[in-house]
Amino acid sequence: TMFCLLSANMANKGPSYGMSREVQSKIEKKYDEELEERLVEWIIVQCGPDVGRPDRGRLGFQVWLKNGVILSKLVNSLYPDGSKPVKVPENPPSMVFKQMEQVAQFLKAAEDYGVIKTDMFQTVDLFEGKDMAAVQRTLMALGSLAVTKNDGHYRGDPNWFMKKAQEHKREFTESQLQEGKHVIGLQMGTNRGASQAGMTGYGRPRQIIS
Repeated sequence: TMFCLLSANMANKGPSYGMSREVQSKIEKKYDEELEERLVEWIIVQCGPDVGRPDRGRLGFQVWLKNGVILSKLVNSLYPDGSKPVKVPENPPSMVFKQMEQVAQFLKAAEDYGVIKTDMFQTVDLFEGKDMAAVQRTLMALGSLAVTKNDGHYRGDPNWFMKKAQEHKREFTESQLQEGKHVIGLQMGTNRGASQAGMTGYGRPRQIIS
């Protein structure tokens, strides 16, 4: 939401918004090789060693995930037997449209699992290697959700992923919430005080004239 607010504010200022968007996309396109290692480890632990291991680097990671099979196995591994969301073919699909279809099925399953739209990559991001950082973001979100749900299906080190923020909201104590309201109250109070002082200053001479 903070980002939405920032975007909205920037939008009002006109041209600068375009620039900040450009910067934003550069940041988002930054592919993280350390993150790649962590994601590869998780996928292998989560799916089992038969998924193999990619060549290091962005291209290797892309080629490994491109046909959608490993991604489908990954999301399936987060569900109990009998309710796996994605059908995985016996033989990996070799035709482009079948591979893209497989990736699209993963994306739908990831969204159903709880990955929010802004964390989802588009099929072309992976398929054409347009934005592998977005692919990493989706997988991070999936891992974070799996750790947060803590329903026995996540395999691997829970510290590989941050728990999703909504879990922490409940942990605010009553006193912290009161403190928050108090601070906001103070800020509003000072604003109100200032404007009243200003008004009385202007108001007095008029009363004298009348």
